[in-house]
Amino acid sequence: MTFSEFNLTNPLRNALDEAGFVQPTVIQEKTFSAMMSGRDVVGIAQTGTGKTLAYLLPCLRQWVFTKERMPQIMVIVPTRELVVQVVDEVKKLTTYMNVKCVGVFGGTNINTQAQEVLLGVDVLVGTPGRIYDLTLHGSLRLKSIKRLIIDEVDEMLNLGFRHQLIQIFDLLPNKRQNLMFSATMTDDILDMINDFFNNPLQIEAARMGTPLDNIVQIGYSVPNFYTKLNFLRDLLTDEESFEKVLVFASSKKQADEIYEFLEDDYDEELGVIHSNKAQNNRFNTVKSFESGAVRILVATDIMARGLDITNITHVINFEVPEVAENYIHRIGRTGRADKNGVAITFVTPRDAEKVLAIEVLMDTVLPMQEMPEEVEISDEMHESERPVIAMKNILTKIPDRESVGPAFHEKSEKNKKVNNKIRFKDKMWAKYGKPKTRGQKKKGK
Repeated sequence: MTFSEFNLTNPLRNALDEAGFVQPTVIQEKTFSAMMSGRDVVGIAQTGTGKTLAYLLPCLRQWVFTKERMPQIMVIVPTRELVVQVVDEVKKLTTYMNVKCVGVFGGTNINTQAQEVLLGVDVLVGTPGRIYDLTLHGSLRLKSIKRLIIDEVDEMLNLGFRHQLIQIFDLLPNKRQNLMFSATMTDDILDMINDFFNNPLQIEAARMGTPLDNIVQIGYSVPNFYTKLNFLRDLLTDEESFEKVLVFASSKKQADEIYEFLEDDYDEELGVIHSNKAQNNRFNTVKSFESGAVRILVATDIMARGLDITNITHVINFEVPEVAENYIHRIGRTGRADKNGVAITFVTPRDAEKVLAIEVLMDTVLPMQEMPEEVEISDEMHESERPVIAMKNILTKIPDRESVGPAFHEKSEKNKKVNNKIRFKDKMWAKYGKPKTRGQKKKGK
């Protein structure tokens, strides 16, 4: 099946041809007709399966020009990077349409975004917090929303946006189409569907926890942190195979440590991105990685959903993720758009339980390999690997109460002062031997 068989307008067909899209993915093919019918839809699909195009095509196909300045279509996503990428996708698809798309997110001046919204918008893409802030600001009204799309809803709930989502739902018109996309289905998501959706059709493009078939997974047994760094440096020397590499760290501190270790060897082709970096720095780093100026990007888990970049040849898990689902999201950054990819995971002896949880989720065994002999084994221990020394709880000896004197002590003589108030009259008698007054009060006439 090709996009030419879809019920699309010529402007959309021309934009798809120009972008090089010919055949729809499974999720795009399964959801198009259902969304065009106007039903609420919940799509379950892994990252890299083309979910963005799956909801944009039917929504833009049904978009109708109006003089209303407020948006008809609203897309809610969890991260700033995803806002920018969805806006770019909308602009590509509306090259031959008179559609204005605006992206809004936190960390930047709300007044600038408010002015942009007030000038008129057809498709609004934003993070939950900033969308709700704009409604409180008075610059955004949601009464014209006909189609609401919530993408990566599971990650949105993990990031703590549940309250803002519920507040946004309360401001929306009752007559609307709800579209939700997620890689996993949790009880919180089911509760939200039951509360705010109208008999939705659930479409599953792949079983939850199933990685893409075109991703080769490899696990390497590595003894410790510094040996991982040595192994990573050796892998990256093969520039022909490792053309575009995404390295996932477990924390911002670890991401910086990896970057500093690799900086001397791969300075100009190395980047790092996490939530502590300035917004412009994050955007510029992602753009450099996408264009190929940066070959190696070190990132944290919060970026596992926000990065939608094609042609990533390798994903390297420097640490096994604590949450099994995050492993699926991480490796889903490669093998996108029906291209092949490789996911490499460094596994230490302490990671046995985490690997088992991932294997249970995927219903398959992670293929393990021995580390190449030429990799330098480090004897140095990272601070996270050092054993925790339990300190003795030394209690202060409580004194025997019988040997302690009474709590009340008699005052010394100099402190035995009696505060007796002396009247003015008595004071004058003692001084002058006769009464003295402060002056007689004059009687009124």
